[in-house]
Amino acid sequence: MNQHVTIAGNGKLAFSEQFCNWYVFDLKPHVSMAFKRLFPKVSITETRFTLKDTDATRADLQWFLQRYPLDTEEHGRLREGAERLARKAAERERILLPSWQPGAVPGFRENRQPYLYQTQAAQITLNNPNLLLGDDVGLGKTISALATITMGAPLPAALVVQPHLAQQWADRIEEFTTLRAHIIKGTQPYDLPVADIYIFRYSNVFGWVDIFDTGMFRTFITDEIQELRKGEYTNKGRASSILKAHADVSLGLTATPIYNYGDEMFAVMGFVEPGLLGGRDEFLREWCMASGSNWIVKNPDGLGSFLHESGYYLVRDENDINVAASMPPLNLVQFEVGWDDNAVQDVNEIARVLAQKVVTGHFVERGQAARELDAFMRLQTGVAKARSVAAYVDLLLQDSERVLLAGWHRDVYDIWRAHLARHSPVLYTGTESPAKKRRNVEAFTKGDSRVMMISLRSGSGLDGLQEYCSDVVVGELDWSPQVLKQLYGRLRRPGQRGQVTAHVLHTAGGSDPIMLDVLGLKGDQSRGIIRPGEEAEERERDDTRIQRLAEAILKGGRNA
Repeated sequence: MNQHVTIAGNGKLAFSEQFCNWYVFDLKPHVSMAFKRLFPKVSITETRFTLKDTDATRADLQWFLQRYPLDTEEHGRLREGAERLARKAAERERILLPSWQPGAVPGFRENRQPYLYQTQAAQITLNNPNLLLGDDVGLGKTISALATITMGAPLPAALVVQPHLAQQWADRIEEFTTLRAHIIKGTQPYDLPVADIYIFRYSNVFGWVDIFDTGMFRTFITDEIQELRKGEYTNKGRASSILKAHADVSLGLTATPIYNYGDEMFAVMGFVEPGLLGGRDEFLREWCMASGSNWIVKNPDGLGSFLHESGYYLVRDENDINVAASMPPLNLVQFEVGWDDNAVQDVNEIARVLAQKVVTGHFVERGQAARELDAFMRLQTGVAKARSVAAYVDLLLQDSERVLLAGWHRDVYDIWRAHLARHSPVLYTGTESPAKKRRNVEAFTKGDSRVMMISLRSGSGLDGLQEYCSDVVVGELDWSPQVLKQLYGRLRRPGQRGQVTAHVLHTAGGSDPIMLDVLGLKGDQSRGIIRPGEEAEERERDDTRIQRLAEAILKGGRNA
């Protein structure tokens, strides 16, 4: 620790080059109180304060010393950090301007150049040199990652992905760039072939820690980084932390950094820019409050603003000026189709019995009945409109080359498949093996199939459809608008040559009217962190929506 400080004044400030820490001590009582108010990450019971050295810390300390001068010989160091922070922020803003032009990006194949907003993300990553990229579904975070590598990230790069996406990443690398990729096989290290990018799965990355510890990989990219939300308490987290420790450039990719509680953001950012949020205890004190055994962020908008302003978190959606200039908006068509009374029998009586239990039963009975009513009515609704949906798709195929058709129930798929047989439909649901799914995608994109029936919740991460299809038909609804957004993102993504049209088909009976009413009303804690300042969307509880469905059934009316 630098010992060249005087004893007079409001207190003392010193810097340790050995530990890269700032130390604030011997503060007068009123100065100590002010320091704790302005630096909430420190403990209110401490009298000697330790802060990790970052440019942001230096800027904050310099600002504090303007109001409460402390005895220190580190004014030059503080000024250097503050000026660096200001320059980096100005450069980031310059890069994000629509007028910024990166020129031709090296390493990309002809007619495969990335969009402007993708190269902007790559350049910001290299300048930092770390970033959490939270661009919305369908905006091509894969291409942004590849641009980061070809624009200057050191090689070789280690890429960690979900198990089912390894081959897809390899395909995209070959399709878009001249980079060489190798998919790691198994957990036992072996002699690796020469490559630019080595693709690890979260399921096998732990077996390679000894290789990681050699510092072989200087660029570390994590796809769907929320997989590491438990930090180093898992094998994949411990292995990833070693990769991060040796990397010169780190890039995390996800549109959904938070799965459950806001404190997961601390673990996620630890694999991008360790220390940005302080230590875990500091983070919990400053940003969180206890909720049972969990921690929730008490001010998601504040945390989101801090992360965005730090320069280590970048999020764009379709409304961003640079994105809008590259991709046409989604064309959303809502169309009411018919209800087939002959397809569903005795619906009213069964539904009314379940609805009565939902409204009047005891607690356990109500919960069970609500789940049964939800499942029953959604199935019956899907079956009752299945033929009308198939007829709509058949008509659409007179003008469209291919159609992505989304549903949920096997009974509904069977009806669609029978009525659309001449279009050679294939399935992409939770039932098919990964190999079967790949074959079906191949048949849909390059073969004879003109219809791919996809489960509403089975398409996460699926890429490669956008060059062959621009029409998606929602044949069955989902309670979650995010599920539908993910679905549209399978087609509305880089490589799409036309405007994507989403055809949402609903009927006047069954569960559809209530589901249409609920769609768009959900929100969760991730909203404030991902997009601080946006108005929170109204949240509707599941039991409320089923209660409304039950009440609608009991009031009468055709099939609810």
